[in-house]
Amino acid sequence: MSPPNPPESWLLDVQALGCGYGAENVVSDVRFALGHGDIGCLLGPSGCGKSTILRALAGFLPISTGEIRLNDQAISLPGFTLPPEQRRIGMVFQDYALFPHLTIAENVAFGLKGLSRQEKHTKTAGLLELVHLQDLAGQYPHQLSGGQQQRVALARALAPEPTLILLDEPFSSLDADLRRRLSLDVRDILKDLGISALLVTHDQQEAFAMCDQVAVLRDGQVQQWDVPYNLYHEPANRFVAGFVGQGAFIPGHALGPGTIESELGRLVGKRTSQWQPGTLLDVLIRPDDIVYDADSDLRPKVVEKTFAGTSTLYRFHLSDETEFEALFRSHLDFRLGEHVPVRVEAEHLIAFPRT
Repeated sequence: MSPPNPPESWLLDVQALGCGYGAENVVSDVRFALGHGDIGCLLGPSGCGKSTILRALAGFLPISTGEIRLNDQAISLPGFTLPPEQRRIGMVFQDYALFPHLTIAENVAFGLKGLSRQEKHTKTAGLLELVHLQDLAGQYPHQLSGGQQQRVALARALAPEPTLILLDEPFSSLDADLRRRLSLDVRDILKDLGISALLVTHDQQEAFAMCDQVAVLRDGQVQQWDVPYNLYHEPANRFVAGFVGQGAFIPGHALGPGTIESELGRLVGKRTSQWQPGTLLDVLIRPDDIVYDADSDLRPKVVEKTFAGTSTLYRFHLSDETEFEALFRSHLDFRLGEHVPVRVEAEHLIAFPRT
C-alpha cells in the first residue's frame, strides 16, 4: 500500500524493486514512495531484507528488476547504478563509522568539499551546535559516549546537505532510555531542517515514534506501507497484525455482516462484513481492547502479571483455546489465580480466516 501522495510530492520512489547477492534475490517487487520532508521506515524481523534495500538505495548494490528514483531521476535500474558519491544521499551506520584519529570537528568536516577553511569551520560549528556537541569539537571519538558518537555521525551525514538520509539501525547499540530520547532528538533535527530520511529498524516503538510512514517487510516483500496508526488498527494481513503491537488471536466465527461470536462474547467490527455466517475466524485481541468491568459475567483467570509503574500487563486464561492480555492502570492490582471481570471494548476489531 502506497501513501496517497501525488507523484510530484515524492522525493523517493521505489517501484517493483528486486535485488540480492549473486543469483539469489533477497527482495522482490518492493514498492513504496517517500515524500519531501518525510521520515520513512523499513521495519521487520532479522533477515527480511531491510538492509539489502538500504544498500540498493545507497548505491552499494545493483538491482535486478524495477527502479529507484530520487527527485524524479532514475538512480538505479537493471544494468545501471549511479555511483554512491553522486546520489546526494547521506548514511548513518549502526557502528557510527567515525575516524578515530580525527577530532569531532574534523569528522564532521570530512565530507565538505570545495569550501574554504573558514567556510568549513563555520559550517562544522553550526552542525555541532545543532546536535548539541559544540563544546566537544576538539575531542576524539573514544572520549565520547555512544549517544554522542551517534550525534557526530548524524552531523557528518548532514554536512554535505544531502537530499536523503539513510539510517541503518543507528540506535541499536544504545540502552533503551537513551535510544528513545536520541531517536526523538534526531527526528526533531531532521524535521527542523526539512530533510527526508529512511530508517531501518526491527524496533517498532522506535519506528512509530520517529517515522511518518512505515513499511513492514517479510521475506523480502513489503506487506504494508502505511502510517503507524493504520498499521496498528487496520493491518493488511495476519502477519502485520501479529508483528505490530501486542496481541493474541482467539477463535471465533462470523454470525453475519459486522458480528463475530467468540468466548469473549459477541464482538462487532467492520472486518467481518466480507464473510458468510459460520466462517471460522481468528480474532486479534490487543491489551488495550480489554477493560475492567465489575458487572461483567466474563471472568478469566490471571496467569501472569508484569508491573510497569503506571500500568500492569496481565495475561488471562479463559480456556485451552483462549488466552489474551490486558493492560490496566496499576492501581487495579489483581493476584495470580484471581478471576477478574472484564469485557471487550474494541473500536478496531481485527479478524482473519482461521488458519
